[in-house]
Amino acid sequence: MSIGNIIFMTSATHRHFLFLQGPHGPFLRQLGRMLRATGATVWRVGFNAGDAAFWGHDQGFIPFNAPPAEWPATLDALLRSRNITDIVLYGDTRPIHAEAVKQARTAGVRVHVFEEGYMRPYWVTYERGGSNGHSRLMHLSITDMAARLAQADNDMPTPPAHWGDMRQHIFYGALYHWFVMFRNQRYPHFQRHRALPIRQEARLYTKRFLRMPFQAIARRWASWRIKAGGYPYHIALLQLEHDSSFQAHSPFSSMADFIDIVISGFARGAPRHHHLVFKGHPLDNGSLPLRRVIARTAQTHGIADRVHYLHGGKLAQILGDARSAVTVNSTAGQQVLWRGIPLKTFGTAVYDKPGLVSDQSLPAFFASPARPDMTAYRIYRRFLLDTSQVPGGFYSARGRRQLLRHLVDRMLADADPYDALCDLPPADKPMLRAVP
Repeated sequence: MSIGNIIFMTSATHRHFLFLQGPHGPFLRQLGRMLRATGATVWRVGFNAGDAAFWGHDQGFIPFNAPPAEWPATLDALLRSRNITDIVLYGDTRPIHAEAVKQARTAGVRVHVFEEGYMRPYWVTYERGGSNGHSRLMHLSITDMAARLAQADNDMPTPPAHWGDMRQHIFYGALYHWFVMFRNQRYPHFQRHRALPIRQEARLYTKRFLRMPFQAIARRWASWRIKAGGYPYHIALLQLEHDSSFQAHSPFSSMADFIDIVISGFARGAPRHHHLVFKGHPLDNGSLPLRRVIARTAQTHGIADRVHYLHGGKLAQILGDARSAVTVNSTAGQQVLWRGIPLKTFGTAVYDKPGLVSDQSLPAFFASPARPDMTAYRIYRRFLLDTSQVPGGFYSARGRRQLLRHLVDRMLADADPYDALCDLPPADKPMLRAVP
């Protein structure tokens, strides 16, 4: 296709992609097919029966069924024998992916990293080289972002259409784990990157599923009591212990440690009429009895009547009236900042920038929390939406369609999303060349 003296370059015959593990569901398979349509070669390494099931009968599947100790040598051989130019993975901290990132840097291979959106739930994160605490965002200041936006002078990105991914997320996760539990004979050496045994996790999720109607009723009642209480309150955002952001980019070994620190700081600093609400993660499986841990810790500090727990649900329902929020490094911190609510973090987070996140001690924060600089946050938010946040989702069919529509051209571009903003043509358009 040509326009004047310019043609769109859509061929990628020189590109050889190696896919590792991805989100549960058909996303990687569909992405692989679209990359092949550009002329690229695509290979997929499968580490268990769930990987194999979601790749289906597509070409290029490579089962890895050796002991984990053999993965570095196997990967090195694959990079050489398949002339790999690009590695695609979901999250960069699980052992097989950390090894891939290390080898790719040595070999000069591009690393495409996907994550749940920093601006979730209506965006997906796409970066090169690393995500979360390994993201290039960690080294970009608000001033850097403002300068790049000024050079680009793009219009503000339009928010995508809304869709719901949670039910599909749960469904694909359950199906994936079913294959790993009952069809994994071909992969006798497979080891999960999570510490909890898969059968135990399956039992916990089954119990959680059966209790969902009762938990929804209890959550509505607890939410109503908090709103009707008439007291000022602060929110503590809980995360999943097995989440890579918590495991690799925080100072805590367990969520119980975070709970103890927060309640202790609240007891020492918050005014006596203020309350504290712990908001559970929507996908928490109950492996840690959070309600009991919170109640016991609050009792120890003498504030049991001022501490509450909400199991799952939507954060927006209680966030609007909150005085402040604390978190390790949850992406939900973005919702807090977007509303101009003071935020305190403990771990490494891509939004931990001067002017956005409070540097006060925890007691001082609860006593008089400093508000974020909203001009700085608007720059930060726009920079992310112009670069690494791609509209769409991994799990619903509609979300994947929108995601794939934007994604492949960005992956084929020479520049990563942050450099493409001002140095090269926009990364969501095909590469261009002049016609002689």
